[in-house]
Amino acid sequence: MARSILIADDHPLMRGAIRAAVEKVWPSHEVREVSDVASARTEMEAGNVELATLDLHMQDSNGLAALLELRKLCPAVPIVVISASGDSQTIAKARELGASGFIAKTASLSDMTHSLRQISEGELVFPETSQESDAAASRLASLTPAQTRILRYLSEGLLNKQIAYEMDISEATVKAHITAIFRRLGVTNRTQAVLVAKELDINEPTSGLDT
Repeated sequence: MARSILIADDHPLMRGAIRAAVEKVWPSHEVREVSDVASARTEMEAGNVELATLDLHMQDSNGLAALLELRKLCPAVPIVVISASGDSQTIAKARELGASGFIAKTASLSDMTHSLRQISEGELVFPETSQESDAAASRLASLTPAQTRILRYLSEGLLNKQIAYEMDISEATVKAHITAIFRRLGVTNRTQAVLVAKELDINEPTSGLDT
């Protein structure tokens, strides 16, 4: 099966712009486009994705939680954040969570192409900004894939038995994972854990291409 590049963005015009840059860097690859995180997750689970670009604001996401989840799901696949939310704190968190690059949606086609080409050659590409690590992002990045998924369910308000059903594991295993999550995040209860997870939420831009 041919290798593919995945573009996750809910704005059709933006997907077109990203595709134009992608096709210059990977002319022989299949390009897949999706408009939500759920579809991106499905595509990445199916395999053969060589690189993914990720918007931070789609209908089922609002921030960097999707990056954390997809990074855990496919740790070998480079993920490039392409977003209008380009403040230094957001960029620092994206770096801490394992993104391979951060490209502003306002970048020209030539600049976007150049950045993607650098990333394709194994470089990390981020705007010049504060390089200070983000404590919450660092702690969240330390979670295992299962713990990351459970934290998402906690954020959605699911009970232990509901989480056990969704993941096809026992409630005892869920409890053990939650205990480990509390320890890694340095918290003592669900509310505090969810508040740490909320550190990945990002306010949606209000002008220009809005995602």
